[in-house]
Amino acid sequence: MPSLRTLAATPVLEVGLVICWSSGFIGGTLASATTSIYLVLFWRFLLISLLLLPLAGRGIARMAPRELALQALLGAFAMFGYLATLITAIDQGVPAGTAALIAALQPLATAALAGIVVSEPVSARQWLGLLIGFGGVALAVGGGLDQAPLWGYGLTLLSMASLVTATLIARRQPGPSPLLPSLTIQSAVAALLFLPLALADGTLLPEVTGSFAYAVLWFILFSTLGGYGLYWTCLARTSATRVSSLIYLTPPVTTLWAFVMFDQPITLGAVAGFLICLAGVRLAKARRMPGKTAVLPRSCPNP
Repeated sequence: MPSLRTLAATPVLEVGLVICWSSGFIGGTLASATTSIYLVLFWRFLLISLLLLPLAGRGIARMAPRELALQALLGAFAMFGYLATLITAIDQGVPAGTAALIAALQPLATAALAGIVVSEPVSARQWLGLLIGFGGVALAVGGGLDQAPLWGYGLTLLSMASLVTATLIARRQPGPSPLLPSLTIQSAVAALLFLPLALADGTLLPEVTGSFAYAVLWFILFSTLGGYGLYWTCLARTSATRVSSLIYLTPPVTTLWAFVMFDQPITLGAVAGFLICLAGVRLAKARRMPGKTAVLPRSCPNP
């Protein structure tokens, strides 16, 4: 049984998780203010992989070739595919809060496909929740279509699809993977894939301005180390269902954060969309079957 000290600290850690998970979308806005958002992301993942390598080297050496290939595939979808499309959408003017809202529908979309891909039953209640959630997204996005081109919002959906693909791939793994070696491989693959995009924008040796360094450090400290670290810490203290539900709090937190930092407006449509989306999420929560344990992806990616 967890101690009183552990129970008291858990809500504080959960608040930190929501804030750090939201920071990725704010980091996208910070990156768009630099010379190249792809250069920021390249250096983010390159530095993370180099920092983690001394701690994860032995674990990587013990991985089977199939496991190495699987982690590389997850890095391609969960980090590169997810972020390349999402950050490009934010760079095109999609509000950070709206991007976070669309990304937060990922668990619902995963549930809709889980019955087909990984043989997990999806109830009529879950389908109804999925439809209500998409209705909330449509309402939230509808009031801000003039802020970005339509294809920019399409990129956010493509971003979510990439994350769904990675989640379903991860759920098919027969057993857990060590966290640090997995993150190291995924980050290295993401850095490699961002390399040509960064080169297309100019050079790999950026002018280290204050805004560039700020965006890279923001991503490393808050979005990666803070987000991933708090996610797994909270998961060890509570349950998968409780931790997963916290991710749905990131859109309103991101919108508030974007309003404070960048003066991005909070519209009534966005507020109504958030509320409808939360209702859909609540409706779509699956009841855990007796004797079965919730299955989480080996890494739960964020921006």
